[in-house]
Amino acid sequence: MIDAITVSNLDFSYGEEQILSSLEFNVRKGEFLAIAGPNGAGKSSLLNLLTRTIKPSKGNIALMGRDIRDYNRLDMAKTVSIVRQDFSAAFGFNVYETVMMARTAFFNVLGFESSLDRDIVENALEATNVAHLANRDLNEISTGERQRVFIARALAQETPIILLDEPTSFLDLKHQVEIYDLLKQMQLESSKTIVTVTHDINLSGQYCDKVLLLGYRDSFYLGDIESVFEKNKIAEIFSVRGLSTQINGRYIFLTDAKHSNRGQSNT
Repeated sequence: MIDAITVSNLDFSYGEEQILSSLEFNVRKGEFLAIAGPNGAGKSSLLNLLTRTIKPSKGNIALMGRDIRDYNRLDMAKTVSIVRQDFSAAFGFNVYETVMMARTAFFNVLGFESSLDRDIVENALEATNVAHLANRDLNEISTGERQRVFIARALAQETPIILLDEPTSFLDLKHQVEIYDLLKQMQLESSKTIVTVTHDINLSGQYCDKVLLLGYRDSFYLGDIESVFEKNKIAEIFSVRGLSTQINGRYIFLTDAKHSNRGQSNT
């Protein structure tokens, strides 16, 4: 089976600063991959490399078995969609218009959407539970609702690969769970390949199939949640010690905090 994403011997630098070195990993079609690691390890840079926003210093990237350098803009728009942290550029549009932007690569020769485009957008709005907000401006809805709108836009783009850059940042716990529930549903029901950058290793550990744990430069681990999110690797990459365990079959990592309420009582 052809992998959705294949990265081989990848290097990337900002000027003279080496960010990624000899990175190699693959993501199978229909897998849910978490990319985790400390700030500055190159997580967001990797997403930009996967969307060809920036170019590697060395190495190769293939999407759906095809070298990324062979893709034109239209090919990329039909293969990869991305949900970024910064959605301020889309302000001034309402929810429906924002999601319809995902369909521009499919518009007819006159530059207008078809009935099929409208059906796809409406289905994406329904799937992400924001259809009732269709006529609302983006700056009139909550952060959690906006994030669902941008996931709806990625869904409407109908790409086999969806990339997300910290999709639950600035969201409360309820909305974090809702977002990951939605992503998992998209993976299972639509066979989407989903790659998400995250700082929440416990939440991603409950939903993702594999994890790419990025350290600095050439330090990285790839594998299933249990083998990668274990205490020695966490200590090495994050410089934080703790305990890896499972509760009801779900992974959890507890930090060895210097000051905590363990053993204390409010009586």
